[in-house]
Amino acid sequence: MRLSARIVLASALFAAQPAWAGCDRPAPVRFSAGAFATDLSGGVARGERACFTIGAGAGQTLSVTQRKSPDDNIVFQIYQPGWKITPGPDLSGTALKGAADGDDARAWSGKLPAKGNYLLVVGTTRGGGEYNLRIEIR
Repeated sequence: MRLSARIVLASALFAAQPAWAGCDRPAPVRFSAGAFATDLSGGVARGERACFTIGAGAGQTLSVTQRKSPDDNIVFQIYQPGWKITPGPDLSGTALKGAADGDDARAWSGKLPAKGNYLLVVGTTRGGGEYNLRIEIR
């Protein structure tokens, strides 16, 4: 196979990855002692996602809000405890209503149904982008 054909094939395989590719090791969200809120900021490249885990209890209220971003194209999904990322990568789990894949959530708030680690998946609606999220648990 010629080099140019390999590059085209590799590009096609990369482009065909699921929208949540790159989430094989989600980073835990940490709160300062006594704090109920924290901010997350960073960037995601086109076709990539940033993933975080948020430990919370059943009945607590979680709020995730995207503060103004220069690109205005940051969206996220939140998955209930029991989610799983397997090699491939392959994501399985149940998303919270209003923060599921396809909802393009920019803000979400609600009571949590279960105790455990929730998965926050941050991505974009187009191209790359910078995020600045406020996460609160009460």
